[in-house]
Amino acid sequence: MIDTIIPLRLGEMLIQANLANEQEIERALNFQTRFGGKLGAVLIRMGAISEDNLLSTLAKQLNLLVIQAKDIPIDVNRLLETIEKTNIEKDWWLDQEVVIWETEDNQIHCIGRDPLSSTIQEVFASIFPEQIVTWYLTRNQDLDRILDLVTKSHKNDHFGDADDVNFLKELAEGAPVVEFVNNIFSQAIDQRASDIHIEPEEHTFFVRYRVDGVLYEHLSLPKERFNAIASRIKLISGLDIAERRLPQDGRLNTRVSGQELDIRVSCLPGVHGESIVMRLLPKERQTSSLEQLGFAPDHYRLFTKWISEPHGIILVTGPTGSGKSTTLYAALDSINNSAQKIITVENPVEYQLKGITQVQTHSEIGFTFSSALRSILRQDPDIIMIGEIRDLETAEIAIQSALTGHMVLSTLHTNDAVSAFTRLIDMGVEPFLVATSVRAVQAQRLVRCLCHNCTAIAEVIEEPLLKIQQEIVPLLPKELANLPARWSQAIGCSDCQGSGYRGRVGIYELVYITPEMQNLVLNHATATEMRQLAQKLGFRTLRQDGWIKAYQGITSIEEVLRVTEETMV
Repeated sequence: MIDTIIPLRLGEMLIQANLANEQEIERALNFQTRFGGKLGAVLIRMGAISEDNLLSTLAKQLNLLVIQAKDIPIDVNRLLETIEKTNIEKDWWLDQEVVIWETEDNQIHCIGRDPLSSTIQEVFASIFPEQIVTWYLTRNQDLDRILDLVTKSHKNDHFGDADDVNFLKELAEGAPVVEFVNNIFSQAIDQRASDIHIEPEEHTFFVRYRVDGVLYEHLSLPKERFNAIASRIKLISGLDIAERRLPQDGRLNTRVSGQELDIRVSCLPGVHGESIVMRLLPKERQTSSLEQLGFAPDHYRLFTKWISEPHGIILVTGPTGSGKSTTLYAALDSINNSAQKIITVENPVEYQLKGITQVQTHSEIGFTFSSALRSILRQDPDIIMIGEIRDLETAEIAIQSALTGHMVLSTLHTNDAVSAFTRLIDMGVEPFLVATSVRAVQAQRLVRCLCHNCTAIAEVIEEPLLKIQQEIVPLLPKELANLPARWSQAIGCSDCQGSGYRGRVGIYELVYITPEMQNLVLNHATATEMRQLAQKLGFRTLRQDGWIKAYQGITSIEEVLRVTEETMV
């Protein structure tokens, strides 16, 4: 039997642990009074806490252990054999949402939706009078997975592939599905995820989180549950539940784990169902300063000099997810003052900055980057930030703005810095316009930082590291020249979910227009020729800047190799 003497109320314990505040507990108690339900389930449904935080608190309150998914038996026959020994129908166990299994030492182990249920406790006292019964707490999704297996062995599952829209809406609004989806959001925030991927396959579907730029599998569930979960996500993001053949994009605002979230939702039809990707954008996220972005001292001095120029184009390049927008926002924040008019054109506006006019484009009504820029020039701006130069028209307006006394900051999709010049020329911009308007280009990537709790410093510098060290020592900024090497490697601990990394930092490649570079641009030189000149002038490549971060012990050699490519010259 479970000891039902509870030393503290759940709400009080959550407040003491700083997992919820008094206002959230009060709102949850009011909801519970009106509609019933367990306080923990109400808090999850409200998005106030994650299930993991709730379970850790309940475990202390009830003096129970939390069992992980890997420790729950998935052998259905073993579960059914234990159920059959009780002489109680399987329907009763499914109705009570309880799973039991017996171990070789004749002990009974149990997980259930409500371990404190008086009905369950009375039944257990009568059917297991002599045996030791051990109860565990577990995630709802792990309990659901086991119950689904037992259900399938007994009768048809009620989560079938129904095409009826009303039935899908009914499933989507059911308490278990609402709690499951809210819990996915809460756990993603707790794990610092930037994206949630829900991917169906033939018999299962997976939920994966992108943390520090890398995808990790969070859980897998039977395919039969996918329709209800997908319908819930579509319903709250304003998408058409019945449409499964065409891509759809939506968004929703919600409160998760005590913070406001803006979530962008994308649904893409696949062979086994719709792939759903959700980008999580906390509304209260602070804009990073330039000092926090990981610039080496010489790069920091150079970049701050660029953005202080009165006119010209500064480009930040890199693939999606390389932190380009964060860099531009930090740049704007550093130069923002009451003496200058700053206007941005973005799609979408990711951060809201005080004292800056931010414009969001709407291509569906014809309000594109180019049309927005024409209007912006009539607003007498000093500094213009363009979210991305995507076409010739936008590029030409940006160049004209730079040539008429405006500072223009923008992004471009290229693999390295010098490729930005050839990319603009490929768009159709005249080489002389590129050479005279573009002041500098910065390419960047994000590498994961080594976890401070489990980093191991290399005691012996092996031959490969020695070669890298010999290459980068001449390139070290003067502030780092006398520092000892701290080559380190990832280990993995509970604080970093076993990855060995926690957080990210930028690595950069900065190239500015010199007279020699201008001549190459004017003469239609290749990117390789420009890259060779840049290296002769002492500019560091992305990989070389990554080596410096690894030399300092900020990241690892393996991480730099993962993110960068070897520069061919």
